[in-house]
Order: sequence, then structure tokens, then C-alpha cells
Amino acid sequence: MTEKTKNEFGLEAERRAFFGRRSSHKLYSTQQKLVEELLPHIEIDVEKGQPDLNRLFGDRAQAPLFLEIGYGGGEHLARHAQTHPENNYIGCEPFMGGVGKMLSYIDRQALENVRLYREDALHLLRALPDNAVSGAYLLYPDPWPKKKHHKRRFINPVTLGQLARILKPGAEFRVATDIEDYATWVLAHIVRIDDFHWHPKAASEWRTPWADWEPTRYEQKAKREGRASFYFSFYRK
Repeated sequence: MTEKTKNEFGLEAERRAFFGRRSSHKLYSTQQKLVEELLPHIEIDVEKGQPDLNRLFGDRAQAPLFLEIGYGGGEHLARHAQTHPENNYIGCEPFMGGVGKMLSYIDRQALENVRLYREDALHLLRALPDNAVSGAYLLYPDPWPKKKHHKRRFINPVTLGQLARILKPGAEFRVATDIEDYATWVLAHIVRIDDFHWHPKAASEWRTPWADWEPTRYEQKAKREGRASFYFSFYRK
């Protein structure tokens, strides 16, 4: 990696930009109670070293592991965790409003296969073992529309390199966005590296939701405001 790339997209020690925004309205009392009582049992702390998947998931540690980066309100992550109890899931979200909502799903649906990480997802990517993840989701990430903020976009050479390292060969990396400029940005970065392949079967494929997709509240809002979405599936070589 060149020094220029490090300066533009490098490690958080070399830049102060953050991929997400933490500000939030005050949590409901029930959510705050879950933060205090449930979260400590399912939260990942990479400051203690590489996450021990056996300790995190116990008897289910050998189950396929999926990662959602920026789960927002948590509806997608919760639905997949409930629909596929045979899998394990890690959700990354620094926005406390989203954490509170996800904890409510976990508590209400008794989801035992979800663990949460509340810091910059890049920390977690670098801490996870090689070839540990069977699939990853990046759904409607912050587009950071101003050009001077583009370096804060999650998709960049550093994060893609770490994703490639932790994904199993053949694993699917799904990306959804309603911002055309961000869709172009994603493709421009993916095609520059050799770790992923993208082979759409039709020109309109990236405009068609996945077969198991259910629109999130964010997507529904985008549709009401007249914005169409892009759906990409990239596969680890």
C-alpha cells in the first residue's frame, strides 16, 4: 500500500474520520435497561485481542458466521438471525439508537445467535481470524456525499482488503445503496482489486432485489422520495 493510500484511507491512528455517526436521541428506558443488562453478555471487545469465537458463541461456535456492517434499526439482522437459527451473526453499529433497537429485537425474539460490536467496524475486521466469515452485508451505508468527506466512506482499499482476508472463498458480500454516486464508487473500488468477482447475468440485475430481500425502513423512505436502489453481490475468489 502506498503512503498516499494510507493517508487517504488508512488506519484510524492516521486519520480521525469515522465511518458512522454516533449521535442519538435518548434511549427508551426499556432499551437502556437492555444496554445495561443484556449488552455486556453479547458485546465484542477487540481491545482484549482477537475475538474468541468459541467463547463468543459457545456450543454453536462452528456454525457459519455472517457479518452485517452498519445494521441501522436492526430489522434485516434480526430477520436473518430468526430465519436462520443455524447461523451465527455479528452486527456492527456505533449508533446507539440502532443498538437499542437491535437489543430489543434480540430480547423479544430470544435470539441466541447474535453478537454486537459498537465501534468502528474496521477494528473488528482487522481482529477477526482469516477465512472466518461466510457472508457479509453492507446495506445503505452513509454515503458521505461531499467530496471532501469521500475518504470516510466505508468502501475503500483498506476495508476491502480486510474483508477479503476474513471472508471464506466463495462468500457473498452484499451491498445496497440508493445513491448512484456511491454505487459507482463501490464498483470502481471492487474492480480494482483481485479478491472479489462480480458477474451479473443481466444488465438490470443490480436493480433487482435479492430473492430473500425485504425492504428496510430506510429503503421504503428512499422509494417515497423517488430514489431507486442498487443491489450488488460480490463473491470472494
